[in-house]
Amino acid sequence: MDTMFDTLLQLPLFQGLGQEDLTHILGKVKFHFAKHKDHTLLAQSLTPCRQLLFLLKGEVTATTVSSDGLYNVTEYFQAPYLIEPQSLFGMDTHYVATYHSCGEAHTVTIDKSFAMNELFKYDIFCLNYLNILSNRAQVLNRRVWNHNYHSISSEERILRFIRLHLERPSAGRKEIKIRMEDLAQIVNDTRTGISKTLNNMQLQGKIELRRGEIIIPDAALLYI
Repeated sequence: MDTMFDTLLQLPLFQGLGQEDLTHILGKVKFHFAKHKDHTLLAQSLTPCRQLLFLLKGEVTATTVSSDGLYNVTEYFQAPYLIEPQSLFGMDTHYVATYHSCGEAHTVTIDKSFAMNELFKYDIFCLNYLNILSNRAQVLNRRVWNHNYHSISSEERILRFIRLHLERPSAGRKEIKIRMEDLAQIVNDTRTGISKTLNNMQLQGKIELRRGEIIIPDAALLYI
């Protein structure tokens, strides 16, 4: 059975820390461990992010709504997972997405004040945090610039739209709620063309279509 040390060392921010450092941290930092039932609200979009929130066990859904309210995207993330570390600092310290447990989930939270006053004293913790933020920024930058605009097929337009709105575009279950006519307008195509392409993608097993919704069982299928 995993000890508390083993559990914490699975989290990206604590990797590389020794048992002596972890013992010292546990003695000074308040860790709030919690067990959640299915579909428990863990974090709400547009509310202040005042803590580090780690998923230790289970799965969460993250739902982000477009600024115009025309569509929303839901992603599924499995433990271990750190929820929006980028929202703890910066000009806008509010959650972007809304997070719910998917089945039973275990979490641990650390208040921002304890993170700043204690955890950031450790160089390894700081480097882990910076690496997470840097990797995220680099991935987003490549996603924006690495496009082949010579490929302008209807499917490629849809795939660009999907990938640009995912945190992890190459793995995991995704759900996109959007009307066919709105998607057609966004990707500059006709409703008929979009409908034909989506149905073809469904026949290929890449997606599942429901009324007003596109289900992607596994984003890795989009690269086949």
